Amino acid sequence: MFNPFNESNNDELNNESIDFVDFAKEMAGVKKLDQNSVHFHQPKKKATQFQAQTSPTRYSANVKEKETARAAQRFHFSDQYEPYINENETLSFVREGYPSYLTKVLRRGDIAPDLILDLHGYTKQQAQTDLADLIQDCIDQHIPCACVVHGVSGGVLKRKVPHYLMQHPDVLAFHQAPLEWGGQGAIVLIVNLGEELTHILGRDL
Repeated sequence: MFNPFNESNNDELNNESIDFVDFAKEMAGVKKLDQNSVHFHQPKKKATQFQAQTSPTRYSANVKEKETARAAQRFHFSDQYEPYINENETLSFVREGYPSYLTKVLRRGDIAPDLILDLHGYTKQQAQTDLADLIQDCIDQHIPCACVVHGVSGGVLKRKVPHYLMQHPDVLAFHQAPLEWGGQGAIVLIVNLGEELTHILGRDL
């Protein structure tokens, strides 16, 4: 039990008082921080994996109807169209009538893809279908840039995908992807969004 007349207790009080005074001296001049809010860093935007139409999906009658309508308006690529592409040069293409700086924008990574389509394991028919849907989704969702992964091996799709993209009128440019998006195993492309694309790029087309 604490006895205020006990000398040992008085010594403890004196020591605590000294400690308190020393602490007060140490804290002199330190400004109190008022933390009324918490700030979080926004994470960097991550590209969304494009959901292939060939993957299993639960269809309602409404979904089937929409898919039928989409199939009717889907762009059809031709395997007969094979323009010359110099395999000794870095893959690059700009549609006629559009500025060459578009490929520079892609090469430098100034514009990043918001959708990625991975074609590993695809047949040519599946690739054509999902490429057409990818480009249409970019237009519908106002996405200017997408990435198509075809792989680094000398497979059929690595040769065919550039030919397909060159056929589609809404693909304004494409380039071998920067390393962070797949390098030689992928292609980044710019889709025509009209005046909106001009605003995004900050330059005239």
